[in-house]
Amino acid sequence: MITPFEFEFFRHGLAAAMFAGAVCGVIGVFVVLRQMSYIGHGLSHAVFGGAAAASVLQVNYFLGAGVWGVASGLLIGRVARRRIIGADAAIGVVTTASFAVGIVLFNRFGRARRSLDAVLFGDILGVTLGDVAAIVAVLVVVVVVVVAGSRRLLFATFDPDVAEVAGVSVGRSEALLMVLLSLTTLVTMRIIGVLLISALLVIPPTVARMLTNSFPRMLWISPAVGALSCLVGMNLSYHLDTPTGATIILVNALVFVVVFVATGARGRRSAGAIGHAHADA
Repeated sequence: MITPFEFEFFRHGLAAAMFAGAVCGVIGVFVVLRQMSYIGHGLSHAVFGGAAAASVLQVNYFLGAGVWGVASGLLIGRVARRRIIGADAAIGVVTTASFAVGIVLFNRFGRARRSLDAVLFGDILGVTLGDVAAIVAVLVVVVVVVVAGSRRLLFATFDPDVAEVAGVSVGRSEALLMVLLSLTTLVTMRIIGVLLISALLVIPPTVARMLTNSFPRMLWISPAVGALSCLVGMNLSYHLDTPTGATIILVNALVFVVVFVATGARGRRSAGAIGHAHADA
């Protein structure tokens, strides 16, 4: 069982995966509570366009894809806030257009093929210490922001109209969450890949939601589930010789099924009562 830990690439990949699972678990709580689970999927596709442009222009991945991703997240939030169209429609318009740009660049410039394959499907065993450091940095920022502004973020999540009357800037809170989500997607996408990142954003907080109706408890159960699932998935992928990203997501899905069956009606009642979690916060 300890054989894979002898390899440096595995240790780096495992650290990156666990930190990625933790940060996705934290920010995913807000994605699930706001019923915007599709946004993780959408933003990963938006960042794909930035990653393609960065590869073609031969600029730093984090710079090119990061600017593109944050801009897409803010644009989605701004369009959705106007309530002319729904958030899901805003996500669809912005992210599909961005993904289409990535596809065009992908087909136009063959030299981008290798790096874009890694972005699409993940390359967890190719991560460096720099990648790990980037994930840790985003995790620290997310935790600090959530801890410092938990009450404002919670208020804006559950009752935005009353929050505005109470003096909470809902628009600013939503923009901040979009930036954090964009950064999270950016640094974890190379671990899991564009096609699977949304599952890591949605499954751990959904499991936490079935286990408790307390918002504070969700904030530590969700990242714990994400990190532990990545730990198990990494080890299973090594011993079973299966794709790492897909194995991690399958472990997450298995945890979801087990918790869903084990909690039964109680878990569904907890999920339904999450709207009252602000009373416990």
